[in-house]
Amino acid sequence: MLQIAVTGKPNVGKSSFFNSATSSTVEMANYPFTTIDANNAVAHVIKDCPCKELGVTCNPRNSICIDGKRLLPIELIDVAGLVPGAHEGKGLGNKFLDDLMQAKVFIHVIDASGSTDIEGQPVEMGSHDPLEDIEFLEEEIVMWMYGILSRNWVRLVRKVGAEHLDISKVLFDQLSGTGITIEDIIEAKRNIEPDYNKWEEEDLIELTRNVLKIAKPMMIVANKADLPTSEENIKRIKEKYPNVIPASAESEIALVRANEAGLISYLPGDDHFDILREDELSENQLKALDYIKTNILDKYGSTGIQDALNYGIFELLENIVVYPVQDEHKYTDQKGNVLPDGILVKKGSNPRQLAYLVHTDIGDKFMHAVDARSNMRIASDYELKDGDIISIVTRQ
Repeated sequence: MLQIAVTGKPNVGKSSFFNSATSSTVEMANYPFTTIDANNAVAHVIKDCPCKELGVTCNPRNSICIDGKRLLPIELIDVAGLVPGAHEGKGLGNKFLDDLMQAKVFIHVIDASGSTDIEGQPVEMGSHDPLEDIEFLEEEIVMWMYGILSRNWVRLVRKVGAEHLDISKVLFDQLSGTGITIEDIIEAKRNIEPDYNKWEEEDLIELTRNVLKIAKPMMIVANKADLPTSEENIKRIKEKYPNVIPASAESEIALVRANEAGLISYLPGDDHFDILREDELSENQLKALDYIKTNILDKYGSTGIQDALNYGIFELLENIVVYPVQDEHKYTDQKGNVLPDGILVKKGSNPRQLAYLVHTDIGDKFMHAVDARSNMRIASDYELKDGDIISIVTRQ
């Protein structure tokens, strides 16, 4: 299951983000280190399900379908707050930097309103610049990984020369356990001094930055976007950084809970909600819903929580959703389930790679594949498209 890490300094709404995205009950409180261990839970990314287009009723096994929207599971890791000096072990730094490395993409939650200082302590709204938080956190992660790469660097360089080793392989071995591949390192090396014997500290740091951008892309979730001081800050952040999503985790929690109570109809990621039982809502609840509508949904198009998850998986990690079936005419598996599984695959994948994702035996016995929409045989190197329904034919 693909993993996303939720990170940031203390007291910016990371646990609220996690809670709203997973409907979990992680403790939320207004002080640093509320999260003592990395919390893991299942969240979902959302895509249109082919069931409506095909006029069929699907029977999902690995996912959920709600009114033609397929919710596909991913794993969310809630990492406790980082403070300046975390890479040197300050706060609970090293442990949580280790936790971060489990994930393929980072969501950096910031307090867009500027209501918490660099260490996460509450301050007057607007008195802190959230741009400082982005810079410090990125620097902490870079310097932590640089520390791993630079350990015994002189000895390693001598060893590479004496034993005629591949420098990329040596760097890869140094970063074992971080989920970074040797291909990531080879690509990251392209823009720095080609002779590793000439590398200075700044070269290794630049290499580290490049590796992280390639292997662990980061997005910024500008939380508390509804507060008065947030709008201008978000504008400034977007001018300097890509992948910025305005959000309100507390608004998402309120809408999810009201939906679960049957008071409103709301699907995560929607730009609206419908009130179902207005007579059961108090005046304060109606005011709160109106506030969310005006200051979040009408202004930004959503609460930003689902947008962030979808963006991480579909844009930063470049995944698509493909539906493997056994019977291409009925869109079913061997038990008759219609469109049973939505599989997240990397853009550019082919049917043989899909077969291995379904099961190793199916990959080993792969012969060819059929596009269920056209009932046409497709080549093993056909590039899968988002929403494809594929029947895999295997040797008996």
